[in-house]
Amino acid sequence: LGQTSSSWDKVIDNLDFKDDILCPNLSKWTKNKETCYHTLYTELENYCSEIREPICLCGLSLGGILAMQYAIEHSNKVHAVVLIGTQYKIPKLLLKIQNVIFRFMPHSMFSKMGFQKADFIHLCKSMIELDFTNDLKRISCPALILCGEKDKANKEACIQLQKMLSNATLKLISNASHEVNIDNSNILADIIKIFGNH
Repeated sequence: LGQTSSSWDKVIDNLDFKDDILCPNLSKWTKNKETCYHTLYTELENYCSEIREPICLCGLSLGGILAMQYAIEHSNKVHAVVLIGTQYKIPKLLLKIQNVIFRFMPHSMFSKMGFQKADFIHLCKSMIELDFTNDLKRISCPALILCGEKDKANKEACIQLQKMLSNATLKLISNASHEVNIDNSNILADIIKIFGNH
């Protein structure tokens, strides 16, 4: 939420396998559809169904939640996952506070992200009951759990997520808060390259 595919340009430019990378804009998946989490996840399933070979999924925050659910429900298709600043159980109080803040933000802030303000707020509300705690055991592929060292809101969840997955590694990214791909794109790319070579 709050980013577009171009937010990943610097990371992708530093990866050796950039020709194999697909980086969709999530806001386009909700065009002429209800802007909610279910729509995004259904569109992710449709998107991935077009790819025949096993896939590696990488997502930040909302993108990480989508990738995590896909790895739970399509374990035979997912070769590996990289989950950045990802919550496996939505912290309801935090989301409610964010929604209050969003209500006071100007409409122009949301249009830059490809959303209408009301749709953006509706999307956040649609995620409030998400809880994958009991399903994480279904992820058997290698998982790289990343979090910015300054990302206080998500660090503890990432530490717990690493413990709950059977084949996961946790790394904290220095000089980065929640938007690791923007705050420290070079280090993020280096860590993903090392993970990809194992």
